[in-house]
Amino acid sequence: MSSAVVILAAGLGSRMMSEMPKVLHRVAGEPMLAHVLATAASLEPEVTVVITGHGAAQVEAAAQAVAPEARFARQAEQLGTGHAVLQALPDLEGLEGDVFVLYGDTPFIRPETLEAMRTEREAGAGLVVLGFEAAEPAGYGRLVLDEGSLAAIVEERDADEATRALTLCNSGVMCVEAGLLRSLLPRVGNDNAKGEYYLTDLVALARGAGARAGVVTCAEAETMGVNSRLDLAAAEAAFQAGRRREMMEAGVTLTAPETVFFARDTMIGADTVIGQNVVFGPGVTIENGAEIRPFCHLEGCHVSSGAQVGPYARLRPGAELGPDVRIGNFVEIKESQIDAGAKVNHLAYVGDATVGEAANLGAGTITCNYDGVMKHRTRIGARAFIGSNGVLVAPVGVGDDAFVAAGSVITSNVAPGALALGRARQENKPGLALRLRERLKAMKAGKSGKGQG
Repeated sequence: MSSAVVILAAGLGSRMMSEMPKVLHRVAGEPMLAHVLATAASLEPEVTVVITGHGAAQVEAAAQAVAPEARFARQAEQLGTGHAVLQALPDLEGLEGDVFVLYGDTPFIRPETLEAMRTEREAGAGLVVLGFEAAEPAGYGRLVLDEGSLAAIVEERDADEATRALTLCNSGVMCVEAGLLRSLLPRVGNDNAKGEYYLTDLVALARGAGARAGVVTCAEAETMGVNSRLDLAAAEAAFQAGRRREMMEAGVTLTAPETVFFARDTMIGADTVIGQNVVFGPGVTIENGAEIRPFCHLEGCHVSSGAQVGPYARLRPGAELGPDVRIGNFVEIKESQIDAGAKVNHLAYVGDATVGEAANLGAGTITCNYDGVMKHRTRIGARAFIGSNGVLVAPVGVGDDAFVAAGSVITSNVAPGALALGRARQENKPGLALRLRERLKAMKAGKSGKGQG
């Protein structure tokens, strides 16, 4: 069955104390909105509509970066959740199926939960609300049930004592049959203390139209919303705790779990060992049996089985490490392919390069890939050896089995099997060091004596 998703990213009250739209604040390395869009994509929707308001251009740009197919509707006046979804109706014209309403500041709703809501809808409910049992229900709207169906959503300020005693609360997430939504949403009124149009009024309208309203429940943590920096920190902590547990249960060793930070899409194979103080940005895949040693930062990279990285290494986007590669301390790799068994063990920068299998790059090796305007590529062949403090000025190639002497600056191609030396001839001046030192001492003494007396 076809479906659509409407994501509310406008009109969300915030205490973030920030000029940045709330939904763009990051959890696990990505904007909260990106998490919600990823969840929405799991439904394979025919249409995804993001409702924007404050900072609309920023929000739309961020959404398009992860969901190019998304459509946008702007809520010029912040008149409530019902009014926000109303802005999406033109994009839902003619749609048959389900419409899911999600929130850009609620990043942890699971695809499995949305599938459960869809199943309940297909079982005959015209509308399904996602609820949760709250440990502390104060402040939440309560879900009132009638023989398993949803009878009403009652806001706390309107609830009597018996209703306030209920712990089944409203998350705001909803699934509605498209035709029912189109017919009922324009009938939502604003006869309330705030003068706003509430999406929750759809429950009463649906029951009045003879449609059944259903409820699906999930864990309270799944519905966590973010309205402040404190909430943001709590959301980050909750995400990381859950992902660490998932990784270890899947066979990944974390030597100090509380110090490792994952992104939403981090993928790590079994029997990989992750040391302390390792940070994964978006887009990282690590195959089985690799080792990431302490104090590394990885983003947008792929590490093959048996590879070792770190300590104190940085893998930037485009780094591709083959099997059994060795990347050591204080090494940075960017937009480079390092083939099987190659070694870049310490104090090196490799950018926009291809390094052949079993090549060895000595300490201080640098690929000079940027001329101030353009990026250029370096190619290092299989089993090549780059001596310490070698500088390879791209575009340049070093052939298979070639040898670059320590301290060389290489500006032209090195043939396979050749030895390249690109350094100035050394000259030794006997006794000059002693004379120079005495002269400098005399100059220093003369300066310190001025102005005294």
